[in-house]
Amino acid sequence: MNLSDLTSILKNTTTIGAAKALTQAGVLADQISKSEAYRLFGRSNVDRWVQEGLIHLRSANGKVLYKCIDRSKLEAIAHSSNRITYLPVAER
Repeated sequence: MNLSDLTSILKNTTTIGAAKALTQAGVLADQISKSEAYRLFGRSNVDRWVQEGLIHLRSANGKVLYKCIDRSKLEAIAHSSNRITYLPVAER
């Protein structure tokens, strides 16, 4: 393991830990809307993660049109996302 790998691991760990602490303190919501997830992580990434079954959309407060995503799962997937699951343009 080289220094850049260790730096990346520490950065991801602190980001996830800070988000978890803010969520537990009530500063951040446990769930975020699908549109906010699109804004934070990109529409193609979020749609791909949903299609692959890595994250699941849930109805918020019984409303069918308003879909939410668990913030901690989404952030964990975003930080551990690898490019192996992407298809080359020729294979799409």
